Amino acid sequence: MFGANRFKGSSLAKAGLSGICLVFAFAACATHAHAPMATQRVTPEWTRAGGAHPNFQSNAYLTAAGQGNSRQAAEMAAFRSLVTIFGVDIQTDTRMSEWYRSAGGVSAQGLDFGSEIVMGAGMDNLIGAEVGEVWDNGRGTHYALVVMNRARATRIYADLIGANQALIANLTTFPTPADRYTIGGFSRYQFASVVADMNTGYAAVLSTLGAPQYAQGLRTGDDFRLEMQRIANAIPIGINVSADRAGRLQGAFASAFTEFGFRTGGANQRYVLQVNVVLQPTEHAGRNVFARMELSANLVDTHTGAVLLPYTFNVREGHTVLSEAENRTFIVAERRINDEYRTLLANHLAQLIPR
Repeated sequence: MFGANRFKGSSLAKAGLSGICLVFAFAACATHAHAPMATQRVTPEWTRAGGAHPNFQSNAYLTAAGQGNSRQAAEMAAFRSLVTIFGVDIQTDTRMSEWYRSAGGVSAQGLDFGSEIVMGAGMDNLIGAEVGEVWDNGRGTHYALVVMNRARATRIYADLIGANQALIANLTTFPTPADRYTIGGFSRYQFASVVADMNTGYAAVLSTLGAPQYAQGLRTGDDFRLEMQRIANAIPIGINVSADRAGRLQGAFASAFTEFGFRTGGANQRYVLQVNVVLQPTEHAGRNVFARMELSANLVDTHTGAVLLPYTFNVREGHTVLSEAENRTFIVAERRINDEYRTLLANHLAQLIPR
C-alpha cells in the first residue's frame, strides 16, 4: 500500500454512543471522470515515490498514491492512503448523523467550493481531494494519484468549524438556567459533544494543511460530556413498579437510565417512570398452564404531568405449575426490557434535539 507524500497527521478524537463506524466522506464533484489515463509504458515516478509528483508541489498540495486490480480499486486505495494522513474516521451512531443534518449541520455543498459531502459507512474520500492521474502497467495492475489543494481545503474546513461552532452555541443556550437541567438539556449537550468531536477532527486536518490558526480555542467533546454528567446527576429519575418480583423489572429499567449517566431514586425527582404490571393466568394447554403479563411504562415529567415516553408490551409463558409460569414471564419481560428500552430511550433523546 502506498503512503501519503511526506505528511503525517493527528488522529481524530473518537466520539459516539455505539461502536458503529461512520466516516464523513468528502468527494470532489466529477473527480473521477476527468483524470487522464497515462498510456506510456514507462512506469511514472509517482507510483514508486508514494505519490510525490512534480506537477503537485508539496507546499500547495497533499498527494497520495494507490494501486489495485482495476482503476476504481486503485483510486479508492489512493483515497484511503490520503485519509490516513488525517485519521478522519468518526466512531458514532448512525442516529447521530441524522441529528447532525436535521439540527442544521453544515453541508459543504453550501460553501461554493465545488465539493459535496457524501455521508455513508465505509467511504474514504476527503473534501477537496480528486484523482490527478491514473496509470496501468499493461499487466492488470492499475495505479492512481490523488491530490488535495491545500488552500481550497483550508477554506472548507475552516468554514465547517465555524458552522459547527454556531451549532454548538445554539445547542448550549437555554431560555432559563432551569431548562439546562432537564432531559432535553442533557440531550443537547450530548449532541454538542459529537459536534465538538467533529471539530477536533477538522482541527487535525487544518493542522496537517499548515493552517492550525483556524482552529484555535476549540472545546473538546469531553468538555460537553462532563456537563452532561452534571446535568444527569442533578435530575434523579424515579422508577415505580406496581407488581415487581425481586426488583427484576425495576433493575432492568434502571440499567437503561444509568447507561446514560442518570441517577435513579433519590429525592425531588423531576421525572418518574410509572410501570404498571398486570399478571394473570390464561388458558390451559394439555398439562401446562400459562401466565400472561401486560406491562405499561410511562416516563412522566412531574413538573408538567406530560407523558414523555410510553412503552407497552405483553408476554405469555407456560409451565405445569402456575408459579413457575409466572416466574418465566418475569424472566422474559426482564430480558425484553434489557433488549429494547435503552434504544427506545436513545431515540427519545434524539427527538429532543432542536431542528
